Amino acid sequence: MDLAKLDKAGLAAMIDHTFLKATGPADAVEKLCAQARRHRFACAMVNPCQVPLAVRLLARSRVRVGTVVNFPLGQGTVAAAVAEAEAALAAGALDIDFVIDVQRLRHGDARQLRRDLSGWAAICRARKGAVSKLIIECCYLTDREKEKACRMAKAAGFDFVKTSTGFGTGGATVHDVRLMRRVVGPEMGVKAAGGIRTLAVALALLEAGATRLGCSAGVEILAEFARTKV
Repeated sequence: MDLAKLDKAGLAAMIDHTFLKATGPADAVEKLCAQARRHRFACAMVNPCQVPLAVRLLARSRVRVGTVVNFPLGQGTVAAAVAEAEAALAAGALDIDFVIDVQRLRHGDARQLRRDLSGWAAICRARKGAVSKLIIECCYLTDREKEKACRMAKAAGFDFVKTSTGFGTGGATVHDVRLMRRVVGPEMGVKAAGGIRTLAVALALLEAGATRLGCSAGVEILAEFARTKV
């Protein structure tokens, strides 16, 4: 990415503005959606139970509503993930970030895992405009395992691979984004998420090959970007 040509609107359009905490202010989702609408972020990411509210708040805007499935541990059943994704899409979500089962990736039946991932991606393809992202939780994987997960995601038909849930032992790194971009090539999205709190970190990840940033500090990052352009 040519960061010299990046403007504030372009940066905002690559941010998934996120609130995935178990607790927070009573108006957390309302505030998140108001900020997402004001700054024209790519997406407002909320927990599944908050999708209907976010959809109402962002009606008649270009901001997408996204949510997470099999989150944050990736240890739910395949059937439960399917049901969760279908319910979220029916409620109006358009971005679905699935968490891979790291245990199955590392020690399980690779052929069955590939079939299951293909089924997950197909759920989103069946709904017009929906986007699927696979969270591979890099902090728990070796580089070889990260490569394997990325190849699986690409073969399954996911639109993005994503670094982290933000709930693991580590978040997005330049190393992991570069690795993921190398494996999936230029045609697939790479979402960096986890620990992105400053403009410097955001720009480093974009330069490494990320095309989407998942963070709760999007407003602060945009403000910092605006200051650098004065």
